[in-house]
Amino acid sequence: MAKRLFLLDGMALIYRAHFAFIQRPIVNSKGVNTSALYGFTNTLLDIIEKRQPTHLGVAFDTSDPTPRHEIYPAYKAQREAMPEDLAAAIPHVFRMVEAFNIPLLRIPGFEADDLIGTMVKRAEVEGFESYMVTPDKDFSQLVSDKTFLYRPGRKGGDVEILGVPEVLAAWGIKRIDQVIDIQGLQGDAVDNIPGVPGVGPKTAQKLIEQFDTLENLLASTSQLKGKQKERLEEFKEQALLSRELARIIIDAPITATFDDLEISGRNEDALKELCTEFEFNSIGKRLLGGAFKAGHGSPAKDEDLPTDSEPVTLKTIADVPHAYRLITKASERAAFVSELEQRDAFCFDLETTGLDPRNAGILGLAFSFAAHQAVYVSLPHDADAAKKALEEFRDLFTNPKTEKVGHNLKFDCSILKRHGIDVRGRLFDTMIAHSLIEPDQRHKMDYLAERYLGYTPIPISKLIGDKGDEQLGMALVPVEEIAEYAAEDADVTWQLREKLIPLLKEHGQERVFYEIEAPLISVLVDMEYEGVRVDAEALADYSVELGEKIAIYQTEVHELAGETFNLA
Repeated sequence: MAKRLFLLDGMALIYRAHFAFIQRPIVNSKGVNTSALYGFTNTLLDIIEKRQPTHLGVAFDTSDPTPRHEIYPAYKAQREAMPEDLAAAIPHVFRMVEAFNIPLLRIPGFEADDLIGTMVKRAEVEGFESYMVTPDKDFSQLVSDKTFLYRPGRKGGDVEILGVPEVLAAWGIKRIDQVIDIQGLQGDAVDNIPGVPGVGPKTAQKLIEQFDTLENLLASTSQLKGKQKERLEEFKEQALLSRELARIIIDAPITATFDDLEISGRNEDALKELCTEFEFNSIGKRLLGGAFKAGHGSPAKDEDLPTDSEPVTLKTIADVPHAYRLITKASERAAFVSELEQRDAFCFDLETTGLDPRNAGILGLAFSFAAHQAVYVSLPHDADAAKKALEEFRDLFTNPKTEKVGHNLKFDCSILKRHGIDVRGRLFDTMIAHSLIEPDQRHKMDYLAERYLGYTPIPISKLIGDKGDEQLGMALVPVEEIAEYAAEDADVTWQLREKLIPLLKEHGQERVFYEIEAPLISVLVDMEYEGVRVDAEALADYSVELGEKIAIYQTEVHELAGETFNLA
């Protein structure tokens, strides 16, 4: 079997993961930002599962000064302090790597780049096929026939693997050793490597293409003109210094051997502990099997459930006594409508043929007004009969005196409006309530159920299959299965309302929720129903006008800069 070595640039990967989720961080039930750990672990698992390495290592920087600081004290001096939640994640990343039984490569005074550079050059001699796992393009200088740059995909995109041909094409050069010459000229603002002022990537590439090496260029400045000639002559030593700062060390004093890096068994107990602690359900299933369940922390104020310090055992519909009813007949509907009319509040949830409120049909309606109790009303298959059956619930939905509860009510209210029913009365949306209570966390009903109720609802995949598979339409699912699924949704949402009401008060969000957010649901439903009139012809004319202005401005910019380049 071919020897395949994968070396991960740990710090670069956790920075990348942390900021990939910066708009919507992954936060567990204890408020810990787990974005960096989650993203890093997913990348590691993808490599192990899809690339089948024989040897693995993870390299990290240390805080000690490096040889680069000795020759240029300002090296990386301008870097901002690491975000606190990212710094807090690093020890847990170390724990995760150790749980996989993968060596951590760290040497005071050397960067991860240097450790990876040293190991891949040793690996070339030993006949390995090596992959440097990092988003950092600076590693291009190490690529060879046996060493590749492995750049993880962004936002679900494909992995990019660069060999010699790809690097030469990307940098516009003839030989790999020219990468470092370009780096010396252009510098690196991130690492505070100065380069030559006024020389960017495209200019650097053109100069190396013309003069072949940095030394030849600096010895041939008489062939240049104007500011470019002046700057290269003035900053000659700075260009050479910058090249040395950018050069990755390939003889760091690493004691780790390739035997140390050989893939070995994992510590499953440690992995289970980490996945439970950080609530990594999907990762836990990949590592430990489909039965794994981390949960989302222990529900508050439920004395019969485990404390926060213990793993959470989540209940399911099979564990909790419940009374769910299925209604299919007109006489049953009439009796149930009369029963609902006596209530001051009820939860409802529509089961539909799709997720587009403009086109989705209604299969049935689920209701709940007490914990562990719910009713699913299945509408007839015949369109006219279904319309008449739905009409029987009009007065309930339009009654301004009853409170309507739901999760993502805008969706359900939009569908009802397109079927001629305007939902009125006070609205309580558990999704919106939770977004005010814990804005940085997830707000899906399943997540809230696990966190606040210690309960895992029936997954939709049980009815219609997993994403990526050929999903069944809900209309093809037996009504008994839909009834249990839909009734449970309404029941869980009703229970969540009871949990979230006091939390809105505790977090000082009652006024915002009841006076602003909840009333806006109906406004948004009406706005989306009416839509926006667009003058397509006027927009097309304006597009032409803007295009002409952009072309003029681009020409002016290029004239001012003295060269053409991609403004984008």
